[in-house]
Amino acid sequence: MSHFKDNITAELLTERALFHLKYNRGKDINAATTFDKMVCFSHAVRDMAVDGFIATQRQYLQEDVRRVNYLSMEYLIGKMLANNIYALGIEKIAADALKPMNISIEEILALDVEAGLGNGGLGRLAACYLDSLATMELPAYGYGIRYEHGIFRQEFENGWQKERPDEWLALGYPWELVRPEYTLPVCVYGRVKKNFRPGKGSDDVWEDFQVFEAVPYDVPIIGYHVNTVNMLRLWKSQPAEGFRLDVFNQGDYVRAVEEKNWAENVSKVLYPSDYTYAGKELRLIQEYFLASCSVRDIIRRYKKTHNDFTKFAEKNVVQLNDTHPTLAIVELMRVLHDEERIPWDKAWDITVKTFCYTNHTLLAEALEKWTVDLLQRVLPRHMQIIYEINHRFLEQVELNNPGAGDLMRKVSLIEEGPHKQVRMANLCVVGSNKVNGVSALHSELLKTNTMPELDKIYPGKFTNVTNGITHRRWLLKANPELAALISDKIGEDWKSDLALLSEFEGAAKDPAIQKKFMEIKRQKKIELCATIKELTGYLTSPDSVFDVQIKRLHMYKRQLLKAMHIIHLYNKIKADPKVKVQPKTFIFAAKAAPAYLIAKSVIKLINTMSEVINNDVDVAGRLKVVFLPDYNVSLAEKIIPAADVSEQISTAGLEASGTGNMKLSLNGALTVGTWDGANIEIAQNVGEDNIFIFGHRTEEIAELASNGYNPWDYVEKSEDLQGVLDALRDNIFDPSQPDLFRDLYNEVTEHGDYYYYLADYEDYIACNEKVDELYATPSKWAEKAILNVARMGWFSSDRSIQDYCDGIWHLERTPVDMNNDDA
Repeated sequence: MSHFKDNITAELLTERALFHLKYNRGKDINAATTFDKMVCFSHAVRDMAVDGFIATQRQYLQEDVRRVNYLSMEYLIGKMLANNIYALGIEKIAADALKPMNISIEEILALDVEAGLGNGGLGRLAACYLDSLATMELPAYGYGIRYEHGIFRQEFENGWQKERPDEWLALGYPWELVRPEYTLPVCVYGRVKKNFRPGKGSDDVWEDFQVFEAVPYDVPIIGYHVNTVNMLRLWKSQPAEGFRLDVFNQGDYVRAVEEKNWAENVSKVLYPSDYTYAGKELRLIQEYFLASCSVRDIIRRYKKTHNDFTKFAEKNVVQLNDTHPTLAIVELMRVLHDEERIPWDKAWDITVKTFCYTNHTLLAEALEKWTVDLLQRVLPRHMQIIYEINHRFLEQVELNNPGAGDLMRKVSLIEEGPHKQVRMANLCVVGSNKVNGVSALHSELLKTNTMPELDKIYPGKFTNVTNGITHRRWLLKANPELAALISDKIGEDWKSDLALLSEFEGAAKDPAIQKKFMEIKRQKKIELCATIKELTGYLTSPDSVFDVQIKRLHMYKRQLLKAMHIIHLYNKIKADPKVKVQPKTFIFAAKAAPAYLIAKSVIKLINTMSEVINNDVDVAGRLKVVFLPDYNVSLAEKIIPAADVSEQISTAGLEASGTGNMKLSLNGALTVGTWDGANIEIAQNVGEDNIFIFGHRTEEIAELASNGYNPWDYVEKSEDLQGVLDALRDNIFDPSQPDLFRDLYNEVTEHGDYYYYLADYEDYIACNEKVDELYATPSKWAEKAILNVARMGWFSSDRSIQDYCDGIWHLERTPVDMNNDDA
């Protein structure tokens, strides 16, 4: 089979880049800036993928394939230029193509734009899955929102997090293709009235709604060394009528653009704050916006080759990535029943067979709920449909479980109380044919702790697909030196099948490989030192242990526990400045949600500690603490290859999976972690001798809770812990503000230590001492680090996607034939 990438030459790339420079930028090579060259070269690379993109869509249409439609509020796709060059296999060609333009590939890549489409692991997982779907030649579409400002750009002001707009679209985005011909209307508000039809009963008709529009932008997702080029479709909101000239001419300039501003707010930022009623309303509209547009786009595509809906569920699976797109279930029911006139039972059968749901959390506060009043106001017809779904569902539950009133209350889609709420997770379960967790422990807890009643009602519906990562970005691109070392030892085939990475295991005891491995690690640490200096001004040593905790900031992820460990070491040095301490650089990177005040206090604490510890002459050369601002994919690609220690220290039973743990292990960092999420499966794969596990396990936490957990019991038994807490309570790092961190002190003491920091503290300190002991023997450390790399093949997102295909989606591989030109 011919490959469209075989026709790409350096001369062709140069020609296309110069074409775009002239006709898109209106410049010649002499007038072009570095930015001009980056944009035009990105367009040239995108051009190379267009043939594959067209051929892929044509083949899907011709063969009428079954497709997965992946709905996610987030996609952390990172910078695309280098990724697409790797996918096309044109690394040398790209470098050669830039020579006539008098610029290097490094200069171009430095200016590439990172799309502001996500915040944390949810969005990065979605991006990894899109990469795997394309590479595995599977028919897939991603659906998301084209946020104008993303989540936010993080800056530190006097140590506090400050949120600034992420202006990632300010200079354009070279990878997107706008599709105005597929613009869709979106309806909100209004009322429902009965429309009586003589002899045919009555219909519920939604009317008097407000309308705005959704414009799709497509981003090609290029499969690695295959012809398949799938698509991520992102929706941008805009007004149906943007500017009221009549109102403007009357002098009411504000009202003239009121509708425009309101409509554009829907896709303005990711996760608008929901601390106000207006914020809650905007977030609900945002979720419906994604759901409605995506469902109707799927229907539009289906209708190209079908005249009725008998095969809709056979040709489409819709995967809901968490509860944010839940309203897609209700929207499909509305379209099928209200617009297509399909009887309720048949429409519901189609809907359930179409949808699948991935749960990402066991935290009760993270399982979405919307008040009935708000839903009734914003989406009155959808609220009616939810009530009808619930009524029919509970009728069936009662039929099968007579007199089980308590069971019905627990599984109902409506939570009773002073303010009735819709349980979106329950709606997902009832409206889907499969529900999966994202690690073995998480999926088990989902069935036994979070949703045991629904598991009983739907035996076999719940399953597990452990998360995975794409090694193409997180090893080939992020750490090409390590990738080259692996290839030198075991060949190139592992790049297409990560399971073959196990062949590298034989090199773990080889002194020459160990030496080269540690040299690569040190070089990556030197590169990260330069980044740390640029971002913080602090000088760090590549000869210290790089102890890394990079993830969304949440109290259950326990960045504060790492800070407590640092305070322990600092107290130790201050008590005896001559004490021997393994030199360490503690590296944090994380964003806290704007309204999550206590998490922002943790950031302030770490930054305050940095300022004191990094300038203390007693500590010099032994401890450094850095908090890198504005954590994103690009920064992760610099930190992960340089990490020695991977901190995965969430409270057991609360981390669904994690994927940062996988990326760090794949790059040779040793994990310090609790028996939680995917840490468990990492331990099982790399061997428990090659990972540092500490702390209470899920069942032990439950026992502590049932026995009336008292954090003071642990304080009274440990003078060391008392000293750490005193430092926190009294703010030894800035005595002029003694109460600054009293909220953090109270969180782990007076307020009950909800996340069991103090219960795990002593074991965590002991675990870190074992890390130091091992690091003192470089050959043993290198051996374990290499074994981590070699045994991470199972954590490929390709394996995850295959699990989805085998157990949930039932997709078939569809290789794209470039010679098939039949329309």
